[in-house]
Amino acid sequence: MKTMRLLKMKRKIKDPAATGWAISGLGLLVSSIGARMADKKLGAGILGFGLAHILLGQMDRFRPTIRRNSWY
Repeated sequence: MKTMRLLKMKRKIKDPAATGWAISGLGLLVSSIGARMADKKLGAGILGFGLAHILLGQMDRFRPTIRRNSWY
């Protein structure tokens, strides 16, 4: 039972779609930092950088090669 659970976790880690989620998560973190500094020019740039990562991470998840090679 425990071995099957570990194998499923290993597959999820190697899943190509997980990269898109990681990039989006990083973008969410960067966006929240930029939003706190939004009154400055640098904060607006950081916010835009984070939002771009969220968008690109989600677009990466829907690439045909990722969807064809994923396990679900």
